Amino acid sequence: MIGTVARIVLGALFLASGALKLRDQSWPGAARAMGAPRWTVPLIAPAEIALGAALAAGVAVPWPAWLALGLLAVLSAALVRVLRRPHDERPACACFGRWSAKPVGAGSLLRNGALAALAVLALF
Repeated sequence: MIGTVARIVLGALFLASGALKLRDQSWPGAARAMGAPRWTVPLIAPAEIALGAALAAGVAVPWPAWLALGLLAVLSAALVRVLRRPHDERPACACFGRWSAKPVGAGSLLRNGALAALAVLALF
């Protein structure tokens, strides 16, 4: 039961994140400022939407949860790299589009940790 709830919540969050990125015209620039390779920028939001849909729908369980963990690890590594910059040189995260347009901080990494915990719970 807990795994199912975690999977659905995580799926909804990935769906929201991807959709909000697609609606935010400034998101590609924010992704580049975070260090995302140019070729990956147009793929990130659709990948999050597809992953969120698979999680929410319970398709191919447990593979979407494993993919979510992998994606969160990559995104967390990017956050750590940005956190090494001086505070005044940190770009906006924009992980949820304009809704989360604050500069990257420790809270960004903690949020990813909470999402990773949901992904782990979704495996069970």
